[in-house]
Amino acid sequence: MNMIPDAVREFKPADYKSAVKPVWCPGCGDHSVLVSFQRAFAELGLPPEQIAIISGIGCSSRIPAYVNAYGFHGVHGRSLALASGLKVARPDLTVVVASGDGDGFSIGGNHFLHACRRNIDLTYIVMDNRIYGMTKGQPSPTTEPDWDTAIAPGGTGLSPFHPLVIALASGANFIARGFTGDVGGCAKLIIEAIRTPGFSFLQLLSPCVTFRPDQQKQWKSTVRTAVVPETDDPGRAARRLMTDDGFNVGVLYRGHREPYRPHPIADLDPARLEAEFEV
Repeated sequence: MNMIPDAVREFKPADYKSAVKPVWCPGCGDHSVLVSFQRAFAELGLPPEQIAIISGIGCSSRIPAYVNAYGFHGVHGRSLALASGLKVARPDLTVVVASGDGDGFSIGGNHFLHACRRNIDLTYIVMDNRIYGMTKGQPSPTTEPDWDTAIAPGGTGLSPFHPLVIALASGANFIARGFTGDVGGCAKLIIEAIRTPGFSFLQLLSPCVTFRPDQQKQWKSTVRTAVVPETDDPGRAARRLMTDDGFNVGVLYRGHREPYRPHPIADLDPARLEAEFEV
């Protein structure tokens, strides 16, 4: 009998659109991230049932509900812990983690460090608006120290968290930055992040039109393509990132670390494990 091979499935961005309507504010940069997700998944040809999107808490973390794929809306700051366990248990899935600067760098900061260190093959996308948008505009870890608001008169006076530097120092294998005003550019970066083995970190500057309405116009005129090409040299990347003003976009570092792979359970000898625990 002649066997007819399965037809190659072709996907369009609309195939990843769920029936749930986004509730983000009109003009929020997260709308662009959602479109970038859909374009990237279609370009990669990923079946929806082979994608899992994990998130924590915040405006950005609503995104799993808006994508036609597996999703898990977890608790505040714990998205990377959930995603790491899922990817180790189901390495066949493409696991993407969506977060915000408050969720990812404040309460989730410790998980961020160790996810970079473990280098599990997943993609971490942080929509950074330098503010807590869902809880009415408090300064976040990436907020400028002199940003004056009623909540923090005169500014916090604190040095902002530099996520790309932290990611490099902690062992991330891919580091990039994009701007949500460029949907096509963000989609390309998501594709690069997913295709690169190991832990990929992508910071997307995503303006908050409600609590920081100045951002969209200001960032659009400030962001620029990084003038130097990507590097695989951590020392060179460190020098570049330590002098970066936060508005260079593109792939900034791509390493060659082997992703973490757990030992297959089948290879473990129960008798040997029992012997290791004998007193």
